[in-house]
Amino acid sequence: MLEQVDLDRSVSKTEYKRRLPELQQRLYDLEHAVFQANVPVAVVFEGWAAAGKGGTVNVLTERLDARGFRVAPITPPRTTDTRFPWLWRFWLKIPAFGQMVIYDTSWYRRVLIDRINKTVSKREWERAYQDIADFEEQLAADGTVIVKFWLHIGKKEQARRFKKLLKDKLSTWQVTEEDAAQHKAYNKYLSAVEEMLARTDSPHAPWTIVEATDRNFTRVKVFETIIRALEMRLGVQPQAELAKPVKRARARTKKEAAHA
Repeated sequence: MLEQVDLDRSVSKTEYKRRLPELQQRLYDLEHAVFQANVPVAVVFEGWAAAGKGGTVNVLTERLDARGFRVAPITPPRTTDTRFPWLWRFWLKIPAFGQMVIYDTSWYRRVLIDRINKTVSKREWERAYQDIADFEEQLAADGTVIVKFWLHIGKKEQARRFKKLLKDKLSTWQVTEEDAAQHKAYNKYLSAVEEMLARTDSPHAPWTIVEATDRNFTRVKVFETIIRALEMRLGVQPQAELAKPVKRARARTKKEAAHA
C-alpha cells in the first residue's frame, strides 16, 4: 500500500499562501458549528518521526478558538498509567461534546512503537487491535467524528530531515533516541504500519495517508480532509472553492528540497 504512495506530490508556495487563509477560516467556522451541534471530534496524527506532525498541528490550530479545541500530545505511559488497563489514559483524553481534540500520536503507539521495541508482548499488541476497534467504535457510536492521518515520508527524506535538525543546536532535541531507532528499523516499522492501516481502517474511523515530503501539500490535504469530514457530519454544503481537491504540482528539485 505505502510503496504505491506518490511522495513527490507538492503545492507551490503561491498556491499555499492563497489557500491557507481560506482553509483556516473555514475550519474556524466549522469549529463553532461543531460546538453548537455538540459534536465531539477526534483528529489523530500518526506518522514517521520528522514527518511534520507538530508543524502541521501548529498551523491547524493557530487560527482556531482556543476554547473549542485541545491538543493531546501522547508520551510513553508513566508508572501510574501502567496500573490500569492500557487504554485507560486515552479514555481520559476523549473530546467532550462540542470539542475538538487533536492527538499528536495516539493509542496506535501500542501496535507500532511498543510492538517494535518489544515493550509489550506479541499477545498484548495483537489483542490491542481488538481493543482499538472497540474503543473507536464506542466513540463513533456516541457521535464522535474520528479523522486519522498517517504522514508518510521515505527513509532518505527522513534521514535528510534528521541531519538538518541535528545541525542546529536549537533543534537537536527534536531527534530522540526513539526516533533514531525508528529510522534504523524503518523496514520493520513499514511492515507494522501497513498492518495497522489494513486492520484499523473502518467507515467510522478511516485512515487518510498524507504524502508528507512537501509540507505545503501536507497541510492543505490535512485541512481539506478535516473540513470535508466535518461538513459531512454537520450536513452543511461545502464551499465551492474549498471543495476542489488539492492539485498535484511538479516534484521538487533536490535544490528546493534542501532549502525546505
